[in-house]
Amino acid sequence: MKKKNLIPGSPIFIRIFKEPPELELWVKKERTYVLYKSFLVCDMSGDIGPKLKEGDRQAPEGFYRVGVEQMNPWSKHHLSFNLGFPNQFDRCHKRTGSALMVHGKCNSIGCFAMANYRMEEIYTIANAALSGCQGSFAVHIFPFRMTKKNMLLHRGKWDSFWHNLKEGYDIFEKTHIPPTVLVKNCRYVFGQ
Repeated sequence: MKKKNLIPGSPIFIRIFKEPPELELWVKKERTYVLYKSFLVCDMSGDIGPKLKEGDRQAPEGFYRVGVEQMNPWSKHHLSFNLGFPNQFDRCHKRTGSALMVHGKCNSIGCFAMANYRMEEIYTIANAALSGCQGSFAVHIFPFRMTKKNMLLHRGKWDSFWHNLKEGYDIFEKTHIPPTVLVKNCRYVFGQ
């Protein structure tokens, strides 16, 4: 963090991509967020596409928030934080599931497993942000980088859902500020 002139305890933002499997940790510097580091996701079950029901072994896609009560330093998976699935959007679409996390170790049945040493770094920075001035941090989960090329390459039954995710993705790509995310009429809507 010191090399990038980033301050521990500053607000953070996390983006996760299923394909290729990586987690990006962004830290606020002045008005915008800068990429601190990209981490390889060690293991993730399922495929691209949203989680639909409990037990489908699918990792979620969408916009989530993590507060201090979702942090678990005593996790059986070394360290973890709960993503808060199902969120309001998921419930509106009758999606079910529980205990979906980002955690240590390297095995998953619907979570994002980061390996212990990676999770220690992510957890430490996230915990510092929550202990500082940030009440909760956003975690945005995408099937892939939402470029025009990738959207065309992956056309199919999730097009409408993915185009809705892309709206939030594009705002962050343009501004490097995580958008405000709400749910109206069973759709994500975004603001600054």
